[in-house]
Amino acid sequence: MGICSINLFNGEKKELNKQHEHVKNIYSVRTIDQRQVRFEVETMIPTIHGIFRTRVYLDLAETPIQHIVMISTSCDYRSSSNLAPYVRIHSECLTGEIFGSLKCDCGPQLNAALDKINEVGGLLIYLRGHEGRSIGLVNKLRAYKLQDKSGFDTVDANVALGFPADNRKYYAAAAILNDLGIVSIRFLTNNPDKVSQLEQYGIIVVERIPLIVGENQFNKFYFDTKRDRMNHILPKVKST
Repeated sequence: MGICSINLFNGEKKELNKQHEHVKNIYSVRTIDQRQVRFEVETMIPTIHGIFRTRVYLDLAETPIQHIVMISTSCDYRSSSNLAPYVRIHSECLTGEIFGSLKCDCGPQLNAALDKINEVGGLLIYLRGHEGRSIGLVNKLRAYKLQDKSGFDTVDANVALGFPADNRKYYAAAAILNDLGIVSIRFLTNNPDKVSQLEQYGIIVVERIPLIVGENQFNKFYFDTKRDRMNHILPKVKST
């Protein structure tokens, strides 16, 4: 009788632990607060990738940063057949996107994502203030200098300057998706941290789509570092 009572208690305890973990998981999901961003304006912009509805949001936590959303007009991302649209959350990179730097893959990723979204329908959220994984342009170039002079990779260079390896936060992207009424996405990314952060805000990632472009002889070490030290889902880059 005593043994049966103990077994029953252990079973109940396990069940209570399971329920406790479930409750913890529920409350670990951060609340999306649309008030973290404020919609400012929408207009149409024709681009080399297609015509996009372009919306601007003011980041109220990081004022005066303004984020940009490029929404495909070729497909209705909110139609019943596309309840989980293709989404790319892209971090600002002046050197890669404006000047064509070969030290990263940011420019090619931006172009490939816009082409894909124009083709299949969806949107790209362009997060400003993310230069150098959110350390700013000056510190990003200081990190480049450390990489060139001391052989540091991107992780060690950022840390040597007193920053985390990756200082980016994606609360604004989650708030923008919430404002657009989007709760499930097909996510164009190689970065599991982006997936994790969005899921913590309650966004459902039904599929992760790789976006592997822009490899070259100058950024092999950069790709290796993202894969081996930052857990990005990338193949090994062949030496040229």
